[in-house]
Amino acid sequence: MMVSRCAALACLSLAAACAMAGPSDMPKRKPGLWKIDTKMAGMPSMGPVQQCIDSATDNLFRQMGEDAANKCAPPEIRHDGDRVAVHTVCKMDKATATTDAVFTGKFDSAYRGDIDISYDPPMHGMAKARMSIDASWTGPCKPGQKPGDIVMANGQTISADQMKQAAERAKAMRQQMPPR
Repeated sequence: MMVSRCAALACLSLAAACAMAGPSDMPKRKPGLWKIDTKMAGMPSMGPVQQCIDSATDNLFRQMGEDAANKCAPPEIRHDGDRVAVHTVCKMDKATATTDAVFTGKFDSAYRGDIDISYDPPMHGMAKARMSIDASWTGPCKPGQKPGDIVMANGQTISADQMKQAAERAKAMRQQMPPR
């Protein structure tokens, strides 16, 4: 159960990253401390995280999303005031992930993302998934925090370098997995 939950979260995270890729097309977030609450329908919440960002680390996270999106067709992005709609189609393992996301709000104070993903054929037993992201700027980063630091709901801090290394390890593991 835990393995499939982790696999599902990894697939959703990749699809969400693909949806947010495109630094010139998506609004940039205001530097400082952001509270981000991500929920996936049918799964328990991991609770909100706090992320300290500056323009360099926000660009790094966008770059990580673009790296994940290298198996995707160019995203279709439509802007309408404070609303950004994103449609992506990506190859993930042997499945095609189609993501439709709508982000609303002001990226200098708060935003919401509603993300629907479908997998064809189903991936890890999942044909569809729904995810939401609620984020709000809370002020400057706390003393001792470095840009890129993410404080999990349990208090554990993960640095941007650790996230990048974990993404590289996950990519290497995927490349070593036998085809299904």
